[in-house]
Amino acid sequence: MLTVEWKGNWSQPHIRPFGPLAIHPAAKALHYAVQLFEGMKAYLGVDGRIRLFRPELNMIRMNSSSERLGLAPFDGQELLKCLARLIEVDRRFVPSAPQSSLYIRPTYIGTEPTLGVTTSNEALLFVVVGPVGPYFPTGFRPVTLLADTVHVRAHPGGCGGYKLGANYGPTVYPAKKANDLGAQQILWLYGEDRLVTEAGTMNTFMLWEAEDGRLELVTPPLESHLILPGVTRQSILDLTRRWNEFRVVEKNFTMGHLVKALRAGRVRELFGAGTACVVCPIERILYEGQRLDVPTMKAGAPLTNRLLKELSDIQYGRVSSEWAPVIC
Repeated sequence: MLTVEWKGNWSQPHIRPFGPLAIHPAAKALHYAVQLFEGMKAYLGVDGRIRLFRPELNMIRMNSSSERLGLAPFDGQELLKCLARLIEVDRRFVPSAPQSSLYIRPTYIGTEPTLGVTTSNEALLFVVVGPVGPYFPTGFRPVTLLADTVHVRAHPGGCGGYKLGANYGPTVYPAKKANDLGAQQILWLYGEDRLVTEAGTMNTFMLWEAEDGRLELVTPPLESHLILPGVTRQSILDLTRRWNEFRVVEKNFTMGHLVKALRAGRVRELFGAGTACVVCPIERILYEGQRLDVPTMKAGAPLTNRLLKELSDIQYGRVSSEWAPVIC
């Protein structure tokens, strides 16, 4: 594991054996959720070399999250150099099985041992890694979502646009309730209009025929901080805009828009996107006692599958791209 301390200045980074952290019981991370993290992966390519995927976007987002918590900024390029060295040391843990990878969890916590809701003058940045298998071990399977009209994940001006631990703990209880009702994830809504925001911990995308008749890929915008600026999200936007095969927009849409479009047969595919799954098809939404069937898999989810293939080809080095820098 990698550890770097901050006490007014950054200390020398250390790579040491994986093990428990020694932390004071009054550390601000334990009491006031002064903690943030990132999710990344390293991929063993078909050429035997190891790649990251757009890691500079993770560094930008991590620094943005640290600013939101009042933690000291760090040099993203220097952290990436440390990450590369850590992965080189732990190279034997990078799996070679298809669609497997080495998960990377950079974490940054306030460690000042004082009670009080103030800036933490001491902090620890650490990174742990571990091998993970394919997200869909038995095939590309769609999920069912519960559209939650009671709980909210984020609100305008809040922290939904930052990758903070405090955003995730409160979702555990609603997620369990969704599981009890037969759904795998929650479709998070916001406001009286019931804006569609995220699907579980994934960004949400919909391919539909818009009201003007044009084929359109839509995902909620980032401006209100209701949405996490996902690396996979940005990559999907960049790829599909490069294809120029349909209109690609970032705009709000509501459950009312979605229900109306489903009933009119205008929805082609609905899917989530994130580091863990790349893309995940959605086949059903439970909403106010209704079971809304989504035709994502009716034609075999061609867009979702194409995105999975094209992004995976880049990540595993089957297609050369500046998005996947070789680190060792």
